[in-house]
Amino acid sequence: MKFKQFAALPYRMRDNDVEILLITTRKKRRWSVPKGWPIKHNTAQQTAATEAYEEAGVHGKIGNRRIGRFRKRRLKKEQPVMCDVQIFPLKVTRQRDNWPEKHERSRVWVAPRKAAKLVKKAGLRRAIKSLHQP
Repeated sequence: MKFKQFAALPYRMRDNDVEILLITTRKKRRWSVPKGWPIKHNTAQQTAATEAYEEAGVHGKIGNRRIGRFRKRRLKKEQPVMCDVQIFPLKVTRQRDNWPEKHERSRVWVAPRKAAKLVKKAGLRRAIKSLHQP
């Protein structure tokens, strides 16, 4: 059985440069992107956009095309499962000061090169680099 999760890769333009928004994971405080389990009656893209708001406090335009994927071990009903995380680009249009998981996570805007250095997953690094190429 293969489990899926959907992730948003939030980005914005600043003076012709791309900036990437990273958030910390709850347990290990590693830098990553908002992601979550499929939400009933939502597309993969809608799920990713919802997670971006809940975990990072951002709204924007979610891309239709997946720009990457990575695998991650997760606990589901206390059983370790392998997850295929699909990544969609999210062009951030609004950032809130308060959001549901504000007190559980940190967030930071960084240049793509720095973002690629901060994240652990190779698939996420590739997605960040693919977003950065003109």
